[in-house]
Amino acid sequence: MPAAPPLAAAALLPVNATLGVVLAALLLAAVTVAARAHLADRDGRRYARAMALAGLRATVQLAAVSYLIHWVVRAVPLLLAFIALMYAVAVRTAGRRVTSNRTWWWAAVPIAAGVAPVVTALLLTGLVPLKGIALIPITGILIGGALTATVLGGRRALDELTARHGEVEAGFALGLPERDARLEIARPAASDALLPGLDQTRTVGLVTLPGAFVGMLLGGASPVLAGAVQLFVLVALMAVQAVAVVVVLELVARGRLHRGRPVGWSAAEGE
Repeated sequence: MPAAPPLAAAALLPVNATLGVVLAALLLAAVTVAARAHLADRDGRRYARAMALAGLRATVQLAAVSYLIHWVVRAVPLLLAFIALMYAVAVRTAGRRVTSNRTWWWAAVPIAAGVAPVVTALLLTGLVPLKGIALIPITGILIGGALTATVLGGRRALDELTARHGEVEAGFALGLPERDARLEIARPAASDALLPGLDQTRTVGLVTLPGAFVGMLLGGASPVLAGAVQLFVLVALMAVQAVAVVVVLELVARGRLHRGRPVGWSAAEGE
């Protein structure tokens, strides 16, 4: 009896010593380029170190998750606990990217507002069963999209309010409520957070073949089924990110999420 053909994924990317060497070389190249170009954030923290740590963390975390998922998918309580952990890490990551003060926890609101309705609708309609093998990747993709939108929207909104604080105060002088004055200035900048997801959706199949599509093809699904799943993921991501950006913009405009009350914040706000 002939041996079964190897899985397409294994044939494409075998897990061996060569893969480890190539990954290490790519990470080293990324870190070297960032270091030589002196890439850093507004506080002077070098991205070279952050990239090196991110690569090492990703290796450890993916190894642990690859092992844990085998057990998580067997029981609903474990599945829900794992999703809660994903959400908590996303909130902490997004919040600390937007601000370093104690208002970072407000990042929990836009992420939940974007993800929870979509996941709930998927479960209620039966499109996604309450099983780890389906729910974890879908929820993870949506949480990741909400995280990105929250970070980009929050950072851009706060940066714009700081850079254009004179215009915010001019709005106050004209009689605009504080929330409305901030919203008018921050909205265009925060809206740019939607551009990466929008461009990915517009160019799918022409420029990029995203992970869900490629993963299903490698798993043996038909191109039509893989395309349908990828379309669903992209449209769901646009909905999640739109909600996340709207909510984080509102939090910034109301002074709930801030960086220490820049010009235009009243003394009673941000507490």
